[in-house]
Amino acid sequence: MGTFALLGAACGGARAPAAPTPLRVFAAASLAQPFAALAEAAPDDARPRLSFAGSAQLALQLQQGAQACVFASADAVTMHKVVAAGLAVGEPAVFARNRLAIAVPAGNPKGVRGLADLARRDLVVLLGAPDVPAGRYARQALQRAGVAVIASSDEPSVRAIVGKVQAGEADAGIVYRTDCAVAGVTGVPLDPAHDVVAECLVVALTSAADPARALAFVERLRGDVGRRILARHGFELP
Repeated sequence: MGTFALLGAACGGARAPAAPTPLRVFAAASLAQPFAALAEAAPDDARPRLSFAGSAQLALQLQQGAQACVFASADAVTMHKVVAAGLAVGEPAVFARNRLAIAVPAGNPKGVRGLADLARRDLVVLLGAPDVPAGRYARQALQRAGVAVIASSDEPSVRAIVGKVQAGEADAGIVYRTDCAVAGVTGVPLDPAHDVVAECLVVALTSAADPARALAFVERLRGDVGRRILARHGFELP
């Protein structure tokens, strides 16, 4: 056997094992901070690859064939679409709850005190789009308060709303309380009579290359480690 053949045989015998398929997690934009912390705390072989966007946008991507292992939504309506499409493994579980707030620039320069102020014509107000969970919740809260608001734009996610408030492109926007814990933004809480409790749900997906790892991520999120991280970031626990 020639030298090259011997080298080829030796290399073949020492072939390294294939790298595991990445654990891809689709999660609502409002979950970015706790999910990033959960990923950072995970062992290297269990660290997920995170994709954040509006829940409705992520659900549509999954329905159109996007491959992911886990889906975490900011509401039950959007999660139901994924379940109805046959993309979920088992029943989704509620793992956290959130409440609404009005995001305003730091220091609240326009003096926004509640939902009624959002009807003022001197304010540039943003809402989530009607199919975005935060947008749906915001409209429910405004209806409860009897306030009519004409939004300057309907945004695809709470991240987009907060970003424009931070940049000074908007005076106010309805987001989740947890979204206001960033530099350059102050959160104005809603009257409890008008507030809406948002439920966050998670499920493993049929497109997961490794179902056991997907289910393990869900259990870690719902377990002690996940609950501590969620509470630290201001989420309420079921």
